[in-house]
Amino acid sequence: MNNSTSRQTIILLLISIFGWGSVFPLSKLVLEQMSQHSLVVWRFTIAALCLLVYLPVHMRRHPAPWPQLSWRQYLWMISISLVGVGGFNLLLFSGVKHTAATNGALVMALSPLVTALMVALLSRRWLSTMQSVSLALGLGGVLLVISKGQLQSLQQFEFNQGDLTIIAAMLLWAAYTTASQQATRWLPVVPYTLISMLAGDLFILLASHWQGDVHPLDELLQLPLSGLLSMLYIGVVGTVLAYLFFLQGVQKLGSATASLFFNLIPVFAALTALLLGQQVSLVQAAGMAIVLLALMLPQLYNWLKPKPKLLNCGA
Repeated sequence: MNNSTSRQTIILLLISIFGWGSVFPLSKLVLEQMSQHSLVVWRFTIAALCLLVYLPVHMRRHPAPWPQLSWRQYLWMISISLVGVGGFNLLLFSGVKHTAATNGALVMALSPLVTALMVALLSRRWLSTMQSVSLALGLGGVLLVISKGQLQSLQQFEFNQGDLTIIAAMLLWAAYTTASQQATRWLPVVPYTLISMLAGDLFILLASHWQGDVHPLDELLQLPLSGLLSMLYIGVVGTVLAYLFFLQGVQKLGSATASLFFNLIPVFAALTALLLGQQVSLVQAAGMAIVLLALMLPQLYNWLKPKPKLLNCGA
């Protein structure tokens, strides 16, 4: 992959993670007037509808024969989407409801580490020293952002029902990210993302139906204009673009490298909260800078390490 493609992939990953990070403060506003089940239903319904409209346009712009896949490959993609999109989101929002936001963010900050370990185990190849340093540095920056510099507060961290639910969600997300690296070799990113959205939305609709007392349409119609615009943003930017660009990053860079950008979610969530009028401390800003440094560390290492000198074999 050349430098131009690498830069483009990194930019798309940053847009993706910004979309996910900005969803947290915006979804808090929507959840004041809508249940978490209805929010997730409309999030992926909007996303699936957008992709259904966009897919024919994409196919015309990038004409290519549809890959000949076996039913086992389709079943595999649908299965990982059911758990990695539908199951992950239901567990995440259910867990956040029963625990402190700090606990939830701390658990999700472990996602890049768990994904990297999954990839290492499956490939039977251990993490490099630079990957380990980057992961540790990024996690340290995330802890500064979450704790607002009061690291002693992390000593009071105790697991409860909500924390365990978010741990399960984080494991599902790590598994989905790892499995998507293989799935995007079978099918282009856009149709694969559509399959993920449809499968996840179906899972969420069935789960909401079984739970009962969930009325997505009634709750959507009762939202004010600001809530409707926030819901549209969550569905389009925070879901369609976020998943498309992230899966493209997984395809180009691999799941372990792309998952490192997940550390930026609390950073972008804090920046979005700042734009919405909330305060961000200097310690949190320092934590954000550390996370960015951790993401850039492997590239900086490649730039700074001595290049081997070519021998002059001329006469």
